[in-house]
Amino acid sequence: MTNRLRTSVAVVAAVTALTVGVPATASAAPLALPSYETWISDVTAVTDTASAYLRTRLPDPATRTAIVLDIDNTALQTTYRPAITTPATDPVLAVAKQASAAGAAVFFVTARSEVLGWPTEGNLKAVGYPVAGIYLRPWFNFDSDEKIKTAARTSIEKLGYRIVANIGNNDSDLAGGHADRGFKLPDYDKQLS
Repeated sequence: MTNRLRTSVAVVAAVTALTVGVPATASAAPLALPSYETWISDVTAVTDTASAYLRTRLPDPATRTAIVLDIDNTALQTTYRPAITTPATDPVLAVAKQASAAGAAVFFVTARSEVLGWPTEGNLKAVGYPVAGIYLRPWFNFDSDEKIKTAARTSIEKLGYRIVANIGNNDSDLAGGHADRGFKLPDYDKQLS
């Protein structure tokens, strides 16, 4: 390869890297996600803690209680088991059913666009989730995920609910408060959105 060709290739690589937000000197190989079995084990460790906590909080006859769940890679196995009807993440489904059986409403708060509303609700119900409501990213709303999700939890509170638990796999799922306790599922260095 000639020096001129090497220089041209380097310039194209640098421009491409800047366009997609990757430093030109960075390795192109992403981190490998753990196996499905490891992910489920890691999720189960968190949901076992959430389940034990809910046994101390529910039922609560003094207030209208709710839990909030993120959807992608929390309630549904979006990355590990993508499908037209994405399977439930069984340990999270068990917590949702436990909360519902103890009188808590189960809400879903996601950064998915409102255009995906009815298929998302249909998927959640098809795999067995109790659904009191779903909050999606409003059309043409470019606010951060954190801002959208915090506003959704605020709206749930305005309906008269006390959110006793909030479960998600990203920091934006839990940031901003408006829940008694948050439970962070693994995202493996932000590889699971």
